Parts: sequence; structure tokens; C-alpha cells
Amino acid sequence: MDKIAVLIPCYNEALSISKVIADFKQALPEAIIYVYDNNSSDGTAELALKAGAIVRHEYQQGKGNVIRRMFREIDAKCYIMVDGDDTYPAEYAAKLAEPVLERQCDMVVGDRLSSTYFEENKRPFHNFGNVLVRKLVNTIFRSDIRDIMTGYRAFSYRFVKTFPVISKGFEIETEMSIHTVINNFRIENLIINYRDRAEGSESKLNTYSDGLKVLRTILRLFRIYRPALFYGLISCLLILASLLAGKWLFALAIIALFTGMILDAIQYKDRLKFESQLIYAQDRFNDLCNR
Repeated sequence: MDKIAVLIPCYNEALSISKVIADFKQALPEAIIYVYDNNSSDGTAELALKAGAIVRHEYQQGKGNVIRRMFREIDAKCYIMVDGDDTYPAEYAAKLAEPVLERQCDMVVGDRLSSTYFEENKRPFHNFGNVLVRKLVNTIFRSDIRDIMTGYRAFSYRFVKTFPVISKGFEIETEMSIHTVINNFRIENLIINYRDRAEGSESKLNTYSDGLKVLRTILRLFRIYRPALFYGLISCLLILASLLAGKWLFALAIIALFTGMILDAIQYKDRLKFESQLIYAQDRFNDLCNR
């Protein structure tokens, strides 16, 4: 088992990957650095191998698919996930790892939005989207995560081994954040600096199509994890509409209300099962540490 594993998902990051690896080697000399290449065509994998990283491959396209493979294949006491585009300074890596290794924290969020993100990022709709997603998630799920979509985080073993990766693309960060809150994992926020991509390097995130996927993910997880509230709101809207459109809408409101109550009971049972998964993950972690 590694003490610290640095996980770098990559797709066509030849301009920056060597520097990212060198920076993290200097900042965390005790860490093992893994680069997971996602069908790059610009020599990213070769450059990463030359720079001293362990290089593996995920052939299903999408960041979520890459993270699924990384989380399943690697055992570590602490995981640090970072993008390969050199937008996240390696100097914060040790501070990200500390709460996981010393204070039993399950996820440490590298918070860009409280520092330099809005000055460095030249894409206004990206900025608006980050603020909107943060507001929606924190309001719906009653949380205080300062940067929902950051690609710079640290994780515990028990989070990594019990996180069911469903998303295939960039909505994976939103899914992680909501999963952490719903299942009562311990979270800390760490303010970090952010720098925009180097000239010639292009973001793989599409503002509009990926933004819609993120919003759909929030809506889907709202319905799954908080069904009583979700269907309760629908029921209230139908009751108000029934005052104008007739009693048949009131009947639909009652159906929506009871649907939420039933699904809420099912969700509670699922959370009880999840607690058993956490116990198993903790036992396996203890066993790996004692070998």
C-alpha cells in the first residue's frame, strides 16, 4: 500500500505533463505518481513515463471512466487527484494530504473559487457555471463545499473504495461532492491558488454540453438522495396548479407526495447498507496497513 498516491488523469496534456510530474516529485518526494492516459494522441503517455511516473491506460473515453479505474486499481492511505494541465500548484499537495493522514478526513477540497480562479480563468461562462453549481449543491444538500468542480482533491482510502463512479465525464467532481455530503464523510476546504492553462493548451471541458450534464447530475442525485424533498416540492406545485386547473392535479399531488415518502424509506435502507460497506472498507484498510 502506498502512503500517498498522486493520481493524474490525462488526455492530450503533452505541453504540461512533464512539469506537473516534476513539481509533484519535488513537493511530495514520498508519493507514488500515477498517470492514467485516456487515449492521448500527442505523446502524453510517453512523456509521463520519461518523467518518472507510473503510466497506465483507460481506453473508455471520459474523465469519470479514468477515475473509476484509478480508484479500483490503487491502494493508498491518501490519494491526491490533480489534473495534468498545470493549473493546480503542487505546493499545496502536502497541505491537502495532511487532514487525510492526520485527522481522519475523507475528502479535502482544493478551493480555487476563494482565491485566484476568477482572475485567471478567461472564460466567463465557466465562472458563472462554477458559482451556480456551488450554490445549487450547497442549498439542496445543506453543505458548505466551497468549490464543487475543482479537480484538485485529497481522499481517504474508505472514500475511494466505497465511491460508486457512475458519471463518465466531467460531471464526476459534482458526483463526488454530493456523495461525500450525503454519506456523512468528513470534508475540509483548503484555499489554493489557480493559474490558467499555458498558451496552446486547450480545456477539454465544453462550457455548454458539459455544463448541462453537470446540472442533470445535480437534478438526478437530488431525486435519488433527497426524494422526500424532491417529490414534496412537485406535490406543492401540483396543489397550487390544481386551484386553477382542477381536482385531477390534486390527485397527482397526493401521488407525488406518497412517492417521495416511499422512496425516502428506500433511501434510508440503502444508507444502512452503505454503512456496512464502510465497515468492510475500514477492515480491509487495517489489514493492508498491518501487512
